[in-house]
Amino acid sequence: MWNFRDLKVWEKWVALVEEIYIILLWFPKEEIYWIISQIKRSAVSIPSNIAEWYERNSSKDFIRFLLISKWSCAELETQLIISNKLWYITEEILNNLLEHLIEIRKMISGLITKLKEND
Repeated sequence: MWNFRDLKVWEKWVALVEEIYIILLWFPKEEIYWIISQIKRSAVSIPSNIAEWYERNSSKDFIRFLLISKWSCAELETQLIISNKLWYITEEILNNLLEHLIEIRKMISGLITKLKEND
């Protein structure tokens, strides 16, 4: 039986969330209620939205959740760029994370296209 955990895009997101959480350990503690909290919410919402579709079992709902996930990608990207500007993450770390985001965003777009074609 198909499961959301079988989706490569979900798998890659969970790995990215893990990487982000490790990086956030190095952020200043005074940012815990601001940027750390925002980044965590953005990062976790994406695989969560993908997983939630599984329970709804509808292509239309899944496409909606995938679109929300794409929007969350842009939100997360902005937060990571701000973190770099504030010297919380290096340019190298930022570029690595952005590469992952771009790859995942493309995967989400491809999945949306595929679902629309099959509808």
